[in-house]
Amino acid sequence: MLSYRHVFHAGNHADVLKHTVLLAVLDYFNQKDKPYWVIDTHAGAGGYRFDGGRAKTHAAQHSPEYADGIGRLWARNDLPPLLAAYVAAVRHDNPDGQLRRYPGSPLLTLRQLRPQDRLRLFELHPADVRLLGEAVAAVAPDAIKRVAIRQEDGFTGLQTLLPPPSRRGLIVIDPAYEDKRDYARVVTALKEGLARFATGTYLIWYPLLQKNESILLAGRLKKLAPDWLNVTLTVQEPGADGLGMHGSGVFIANPPWTLAKELRETLPWLADVLAIEKDAARGTPHTKVGAGWTAETATPPLPAPPRREVTRVRR
Repeated sequence: MLSYRHVFHAGNHADVLKHTVLLAVLDYFNQKDKPYWVIDTHAGAGGYRFDGGRAKTHAAQHSPEYADGIGRLWARNDLPPLLAAYVAAVRHDNPDGQLRRYPGSPLLTLRQLRPQDRLRLFELHPADVRLLGEAVAAVAPDAIKRVAIRQEDGFTGLQTLLPPPSRRGLIVIDPAYEDKRDYARVVTALKEGLARFATGTYLIWYPLLQKNESILLAGRLKKLAPDWLNVTLTVQEPGADGLGMHGSGVFIANPPWTLAKELRETLPWLADVLAIEKDAARGTPHTKVGAGWTAETATPPLPAPPRREVTRVRR
């Protein structure tokens, strides 16, 4: 299906979660000198504009979901460290301080990569492939040496690149899920990916919807990876009609060992700030209903050891 364009949802609460996690993982990868690859199976157009820009199809103004996402963080000076790094990365595209542009995963990733690292991007939509190439070239004049863009189904193309030559890699899997078959394809992609590249880190974004495919996805992924981290962020309660996305999740196979702790310190703050207030009846105060977060790991964190009381004996 080629109807989905991420431009209409750029910068929303799901992007805040996904891109905060993405940047944290990249920061961890950069702590070692050894080169690595990043493979993005659904790259999109690369970057998006909120002010209309030169083309309506390249603007997010028709569905300004960013106002309740990155927009709520933009002017704050009390951001937790992971969110401060995320907002700083978006500010790179808005040097005048006005929130007009939003970098997607490819541009956020490209700016984090070092000269020895490589980026491989898949995108099927022909218009987005063109925009993606323009966006990458504008960020990195030498991108031809480090970045390859394929107009191809990322689910199919992914397996041809595994394992990467460097034997270090991050695989980002972020389909639209408009086609319910995407849920099964995500599970297959992780299963086959781990068979080819067992030590790779796989970052999978998914929507929280009132659909069986969405509800069951994380559980199916957990069965495939011995080491995983699954985080969710909800900003409102599910709609009474069962429609609409009330939150999203990120599943990471082979996550950085520091990530769970960092997210458990960040997500409570984020859930409170991004919660969509529901108008109570007849002028009573607004209430935040359904907002919350989770952070599960394959092995639950060990409890703190019991405090030992020492009795001093006078002699």
